[in-house]
Amino acid sequence: MGATKTEHFTDAQNQIAIIAKALGHPARIAIIEYLLKVNECICGDIVNELPLAQPTVSQHLKELKNAGIIKGNISGNAICYCIDEKTIEILNSYFLKITQTISKSKCC
Repeated sequence: MGATKTEHFTDAQNQIAIIAKALGHPARIAIIEYLLKVNECICGDIVNELPLAQPTVSQHLKELKNAGIIKGNISGNAICYCIDEKTIEILNSYFLKITQTISKSKCC
């Protein structure tokens, strides 16, 4: 993000931008939906659920983890992933604020 001059924006704006960027790929949305569906930590089944190669899935998991959307814990040889509730709450609050503002708006 160097060329975008992120230092000119608030920490909250940068955080939402990082999360939104991580959500910008359908494979990552599919991973999140799968984690929500099983509603527990998953250690290796994610690759079997997507029509993608294991290295590609790993890269998408890394992007989601770096953005804080999922968290991973090492369990033996595998990493178990689940949704990070804190980040989802940040998104929820952000979109709730937008919704409340729009509903009060008299624009257009």
